[in-house]
Formats: sequence, structure tokens, C-alpha cells
Amino acid sequence: MINRRKKIALLTAIGLSLSACGTTDNNAPSQGYETYISDGQPFKHTHFEDISGHPIDLSKIKGNKLIILFATWCSDSKRTFSELNASALIHDSSLTILAIGREESPESLAEFAKNYRFKFPLIADEKRQIYSQYANKGVPRLILLDENNRVVKTLIGETENIIEQVTWN
Repeated sequence: MINRRKKIALLTAIGLSLSACGTTDNNAPSQGYETYISDGQPFKHTHFEDISGHPIDLSKIKGNKLIILFATWCSDSKRTFSELNASALIHDSSLTILAIGREESPESLAEFAKNYRFKFPLIADEKRQIYSQYANKGVPRLILLDENNRVVKTLIGETENIIEQVTWN
């Protein structure tokens, strides 16, 4: 018979592996994670509508962009947003940040935004139509775009201090 602690540990381990939100070793690549867009490729989505109904056209936005694919239930996503809010990036007026909530509704994103005091648009991706174009699993995903909406870098944000890797150099 499995005791209560072992059951909890087992269920936690299974949950982390299924969620693809568990912490990974900083030096090891995430197992089984695929990214469907590479450096230099154009970002496939340019038109969005945020959770308030405002249209966003990336082709009309000058400067670099940071796209964050995330889930509100994911502890790594929450940590990434906390790191972002504490970084200089959040105050960079030449940077546009968009956060796309994987399998999230406008209502769940609005509630989540209250806790993190977001000052950038949130986009609901309720059926993974956007997310599935860029990755198979794992959140948060950070996609850095240049002024021409071409990918500069992609990051899997399951490690601490991921925001330190957000550079366009």
C-alpha cells in the first residue's frame, strides 16, 4: 500500500510532467519540447484582438516585440511575469509586450491581470490556435521579434531568471 506522502509526490510528479510547466534543469534542454518557428523566420500572426476588444496590428508597431505564450495556472508563467514586472523591460517604451494565454478565456485573463497589474495587452487563445503554431508543449514560451516581426530568439521560460536572457543582441 502506498502511503499518503508517496501518493502526493507521485501525483505531483505526474501533474508536472503532463502540464509541461515543471521546472527543468538550467543546463539541460527540455525533453520533448518542440518549437515550430526559428530565428529569422517571420512571426505568423500579426493581427490580434486583446481581451478588451481592442485590435492589435503588429505590422504597424515599430520597434522590438516580446511575445509571451503562457497559462494562468502555470507557476513558471507566474514567476516569469513577476521577473518581467521587476525588470527594466517593463519600462522600455520602445518595446511592445503581448501576452497570449494558452487555453484561457478573456475572463480568466482579466482576473489574472489584476494580480500582476499588467500594462500590456493580453490575448485569449482559448483553443490553442495561436500556441499550436509555435510549440508542442511547455509554457511559458517567449518569442523575441525584431522591428520587422522576424524571430530573433525563442526561449522556454521554465528556468528562473529567464527574463535576463531576453535580449535582442
